[in-house]
Amino acid sequence: MDSVDFRSDTVTWPTPKMREAMAKAQVGDDVYGEDPTVKALEQLAADKLGKAAGLFVASGTQGNLIAALTHTNRGDEIIMGCDAHTFCWEAGGAAVLGGVTPLPLPTDSLGRMNLAQIEASIRGDDPHWPHSRLITVENSSGGNNGAAIPANYFAAIRQLSDRHQLRVHLDGARLFNAATALSVEAKEIAQHVDSASICLSKGLCAPVGSVLVGDRSFIHQARRYRKLLGGGMRQAGVLAAAGLIALETMSQRLGEDHLKAQRLAQGIATVSGLVIDPSVVQTNMVFFTLADTVPLTAQELVNKVWQTAEIKLGTYGDRKLRAVTHYWIQPDHVDALVNTLKAVLK
Repeated sequence: MDSVDFRSDTVTWPTPKMREAMAKAQVGDDVYGEDPTVKALEQLAADKLGKAAGLFVASGTQGNLIAALTHTNRGDEIIMGCDAHTFCWEAGGAAVLGGVTPLPLPTDSLGRMNLAQIEASIRGDDPHWPHSRLITVENSSGGNNGAAIPANYFAAIRQLSDRHQLRVHLDGARLFNAATALSVEAKEIAQHVDSASICLSKGLCAPVGSVLVGDRSFIHQARRYRKLLGGGMRQAGVLAAAGLIALETMSQRLGEDHLKAQRLAQGIATVSGLVIDPSVVQTNMVFFTLADTVPLTAQELVNKVWQTAEIKLGTYGDRKLRAVTHYWIQPDHVDALVNTLKAVLK
């Protein structure tokens, strides 16, 4: 990459092998179902998550929105965490485009909603209320230090949803990070949900795209909503070729990114003026805050780090910052960031 960029794992460039595969990809018209590389990607994603079928979509946001539209009807309600990406960072798409109401619930430090509170929130049959139809969950939990949520939580969500005939969708944008941190296969988590979306263009380094998976009837209807949203792509095999490498190869190396994140967290803990708990770092996200004694805002610190060393950091509010490790971040970049933070805050 042309700079050291810790803002997110969305900044990753495709690897040299991805670029070569993209150049050589077999293609066809995917809207007609004729792109062999897209079909291979969709099946591989479905297999890795233990589902019957997949659908290649432009983004994680689009995948989550398509899932919401497919599982619900206008006037229904989706139960989700108050800090979930689907609630906070996806422009209210299900409400705007689907007429579906979100019901955000508090979460714990890992991003888990309380099971009893979920059950108490499920609506009865009353004409004043929307119909409870869907529970949306997330793993890893981006709003909670990238926490990896164990599979038993999703098993409990499954049991609860079955009692009330609700569907469950998993926003698995970084599901492979969570699975790596938990030392399980992604399908061990995904088996407990009806549908899941996985992002290829974050830590997996593909330039574009996500895959939505579920049973065949769900994906058949989801394909209609992809078309409705303008998401039907034509010779998309040039993109899917990178996605195949993302799933086959890049999903297997995420532990390296986690080790770099732990190295960074331990380094930041030595910087006077910064507050961090390294023990909460499970995946590739490192959150830290400015001590009350530091007369800078988070954005001012970001600006100083860039001016000093041309290293990019992300803010998460006025006093909180986020650094995300990925394929293009090396251990010496981690050390350079720690040393620059020390110099700036000296």
